[in-house]
Amino acid sequence: MNFTPGSGQPPSDSDIEEVLGGGARPPVGRYRLNLATGEWAWSDEVYVMHGFAPGDIVPTTPLMLSHKHPDDRARVDGVLRQAAETGQPFSSVHRIVDAAGMTRTLAVTGQGQRDPVTGKVTELFGYFIDVTKAQREAASREATASIQASSERRSVIEQAKGVLMVIHGIDEEAAFDQLREASNQSNIAVRDIAYSMVQLFSGPDVTVFPTSEAIDKFLADPIRPDDL
Repeated sequence: MNFTPGSGQPPSDSDIEEVLGGGARPPVGRYRLNLATGEWAWSDEVYVMHGFAPGDIVPTTPLMLSHKHPDDRARVDGVLRQAAETGQPFSSVHRIVDAAGMTRTLAVTGQGQRDPVTGKVTELFGYFIDVTKAQREAASREATASIQASSERRSVIEQAKGVLMVIHGIDEEAAFDQLREASNQSNIAVRDIAYSMVQLFSGPDVTVFPTSEAIDKFLADPIRPDDL
């Protein structure tokens, strides 16, 4: 996913399928917007999504927009205006700030209803889906995977540094400097050089301890992991 809570970046419309792709069914509420009056009819679930008890307030377009996250407000307004003009089915994912000050992520889907005589779009109707929990769980899974990958990268770099420290009798900083110099000369990432080194000189199939000459030859012309 492209949106992460606290990142300041709005979720894209293409996130709908991803946040609805698994887990328990999120809360769903119905709405209907009268384009002539600007008033909204909400099911009880939509009131709750916005932090109100059912019937506490009279939903209007200004009220709706006031609860949109400041970074998403103009985009949501544009979606509603286009839907009101065309009546075509639409969908969007955006953030709101509910009455309690909590930021939620909602998916909205809908379409227009036309007057049978004039053909003019007179109302919009559809569903609000509270995907806050699903979106946070997806972000958490993504963050966990990122942390794990980062840990694995650090681990292989530490192993490569250890090989250099033993072979050349140098300290940790000097060992990393050798990896970084090889990276700069070859335009291969340090983690990739480290991975190749570990596989070639200290992997499970290695039975002979590498010589300093073999290590220096590798660093002068390192191999990418894909070429192993």
